[in-house]
Amino acid sequence: STRTHGPQEKQGEMPPKRPASGKGPAVPAGGDGGGGGGSSKGAGSSKRGARDDDAGVNDAIKKLRDGKDGRGGSVDEVLRKVHALEAAVKSQPEVRKTLAALNLTEAYREVEDMPGREVAAAIEQVMVAVAKNILDGEGFGYSLLSRGATDQVYLEQLDRIVLKDKHTFTSFSNTGSVRKVAILTRVMQLVHGVLARGIHVTKRDLFYTDVKLFKDQKDSDAVLDDISCLLGCTRNSLHVVASEKGVVVGKLQYTEDGDEIDCTKMGIGGKAIPSNIDKVTNFRSDAKFVLLVEKDAAFMRLAEDRFYNRFPCIIITAKGQPDVATRLFLSKLKRDLRIPVLALVDADPYGLKIISVYMQGSKNMAFDSANLTTPDIKWLGVRPSDLDKFNIPEQCRLEMSQKDMETGQHMLKEDFIQQNPEWVKEVEIMLKTKTKAEIQALSSYGFQYLSEVYLPLKLQQGDWI
Repeated sequence: STRTHGPQEKQGEMPPKRPASGKGPAVPAGGDGGGGGGSSKGAGSSKRGARDDDAGVNDAIKKLRDGKDGRGGSVDEVLRKVHALEAAVKSQPEVRKTLAALNLTEAYREVEDMPGREVAAAIEQVMVAVAKNILDGEGFGYSLLSRGATDQVYLEQLDRIVLKDKHTFTSFSNTGSVRKVAILTRVMQLVHGVLARGIHVTKRDLFYTDVKLFKDQKDSDAVLDDISCLLGCTRNSLHVVASEKGVVVGKLQYTEDGDEIDCTKMGIGGKAIPSNIDKVTNFRSDAKFVLLVEKDAAFMRLAEDRFYNRFPCIIITAKGQPDVATRLFLSKLKRDLRIPVLALVDADPYGLKIISVYMQGSKNMAFDSANLTTPDIKWLGVRPSDLDKFNIPEQCRLEMSQKDMETGQHMLKEDFIQQNPEWVKEVEIMLKTKTKAEIQALSSYGFQYLSEVYLPLKLQQGDWI
């Protein structure tokens, strides 16, 4: 009999196995076909599962029009709706709204990128003011921005989280804050030295300059955000960076500190996103979209399959929770290239939370949301509705824990989700079914199902929200 072959039959992977008789449905790679040893009831159950799995693959392939393996259509047909989305993105205003342009009655605070010499001068001005307060008998301390939960506000006009301009005085004479003042002063001294030399250091380097005072790296890290707010500069402007975490691969070239980088020639591991984003310039690309991936495993699958060659795109991952450098890189990429960003995350509350950090910012860095956020990211997958739409097998779906349910309920109340009825519908499906799934659940149909069927079909159908 004739059967449409799925992507799992590509070179390097075992094709679906048929029962020994040569009749009946195929079983996805890695399945046992229900053969051998079990009871007749067990064998029948396996065959029913095989039929369901085979139907899930073939139903999707029948809809796909990518011109591959004898199918009709072409890559251009798959990307037709992506081209329309790209045109819509390019037609939007280039300049993002700022707090200053809104003329709000309540005061909010945002920081901005500053040259090293200006940041160093700002530190000197702060210390002169501190010395004057001491001489005037007002004591030693700093007026710092309050960054509690109630001070972080989502502004619909900007579509991101911002910080209220509210201050508290942190005093050296107070036993509860004496250590924080000492650490903050020492870190400002170290940052001033780094800026004077025109170099960058890691947060780990900073910690080891005075281990006895800091005791724990969390203590030296924590005051960096306070210093950014105090000086009115971005954390990147302090020249103190985190270790590299995110990676990028695909149709992108840029200049990094004078060196030319071509992200199509970085193998399956990709190019590490540099911590010093200010040294990244001159983005060049013929990509039609950015694919933002939650997991490193999915990134490696797409990179190894050279997904970006067939469907021109740039693939980025922060390997889980987004770090500052990856958020800055994505924001700069979207502003400079003006192409859509599509997100591929797990179908669970934490996947949605990751998208929200990229889009609206994190509450602990609300003061720098203008630089760190990338508005209007489209949720491509894996969405809760995809589990039934693509017939994901029951054994690949996971039951949500009580903590998952609580996180989902919390996300459902978030302003940015409530603004999008489609997002609300997806979260409600998740909570109603109490079911979640990882991106890797798609591998039940073959390891290349993600790159060969799932993503091309989602792009072809314009199935993003």
